[in-house]
Parts: sequence; structure tokens; C-alpha cells
Amino acid sequence: MNELLAGILEAHGRMENWRRYDRIEATIVSGGGLFALKGVPQDSTPRRMTVWLNEQRSSVFPFGASDQRTMFTSDRIAIERLDGTLVAERHAPRDSFAGHQINTPWDPLHRAYFNGEALWTYLTTPFLLAMEGVRVEETEPWREGEETWRVLRAYFPGWLETHCLVQDFFFGEDLMLRRHDYNLNITGGVAAAQLTSAYAEASGILLPTKRRAYARGPDRQPIPNMLLVSIDISDLSFS
Repeated sequence: MNELLAGILEAHGRMENWRRYDRIEATIVSGGGLFALKGVPQDSTPRRMTVWLNEQRSSVFPFGASDQRTMFTSDRIAIERLDGTLVAERHAPRDSFAGHQINTPWDPLHRAYFNGEALWTYLTTPFLLAMEGVRVEETEPWREGEETWRVLRAYFPGWLETHCLVQDFFFGEDLMLRRHDYNLNITGGVAAAQLTSAYAEASGILLPTKRRAYARGPDRQPIPNMLLVSIDISDLSFS
């Protein structure tokens, strides 16, 4: 394993501790300008997010109605009632974003897919960087004010549903995640810089609870007045 990655996993709670669990649950409150651009404005209702750790699977509740939830996997997105009754589904959901740009409208299944792949990525970071099929390399460090952040570039396999195949993860001098850069391929490749902060501990694992994704300029700096997505996370628990 990459030496830097080994230190990062140790700082966030150790890989052997992570492997003890099958899933993580959290309460999320989402916002930001992306959803209005997509015609699916996001309210501030707290929702309960479940992410499976040993497979790419996630679910959020409620979604669209008080008795509905989503079910995301790598090859299918579905909206279902709590009794399991199917409301809507789409197989190979990534294909439905072909030709999309930043202002292309989304339907509920587009929104559900985005939530599923994004939160799965965020709530498994940085441990997903040690998954089979993921390759990492350290790139040039980033100067942020008085600090120097070390940067891991991750190359993801094509079968994994995530924002894009190459993403950068920035870690502070304490080896905690500070920033996550990617291109949002399902919106025409919009460049984003997501800032992470406000760490919380659950079952010995540290994860950021405040995420703010901004459009990223050609100088790699986040553009402060272009907040794409905000996520506040609370009540983390592993099982």
C-alpha cells in the first residue's frame, strides 16, 4: 500500500477497524445551487442515509414522499416504498446522463442516482482509496494559506459509480481530508472543489461532517460564489 495512504487510513481510524463493519448510517441535510439548475430544488429536510461498506450500495429516506426511499447500486437506481413496492427504476443509470450539461433538467431517478453515488463516495472516503482496483499516487503538494497539503490522485476502475475516474484528495499536516477535487461527469464534466471540515468520531473512525462543493476555476481554486452542493452530516453510526 502507498505509504501516504497507509498513514491517512491510520489517522482516520485504521483499516482493520473499518473492516469490522458492514454499513454506516448518517443524517444529512443538503443544499446548494446545482439542484435548482437541475429543476429539482433541495429542501432542508433532514434525511437518513445508509451506505454499505463492502459493496456499492446506498439508500436515502425519505425521498419524494414520507413513505419512500431510494436504492442505489452500481447497475440500478430505484425509488421504492418502505414495504418494498417499486415506484420507479432505471437500469444502467449512468447512460441516462448522456449529453447532459450543467443546466440539463433531472428527473427523480437522476436525482436519486446522484445522491446514491455521491454519498457512497463521501461516506467511504478515505477508505475507498484502498479498495481493490483503485490506484493512487502522490502528486505535487498544495499550498493553502500557511499550510501545505499533500495530494493523493486516485484512479478508479470503470465499473465503480463515482463522479469521474480520476480524482484528487488533499490531506492536511494531520493527514485528515481537507479537500476533494473531481469533474462531475453527469453534468458535462463541471470541475468541482469540495472543502471538508468539522470532523466527528463514530466507532473510532473520524469523518468530516461539513462538505461544501464549489465550482473550480482554471487556477484550481474554488469559486466562493458558486456553491454547487452543501452537505451537513450528523448522527453517524456504524453497524
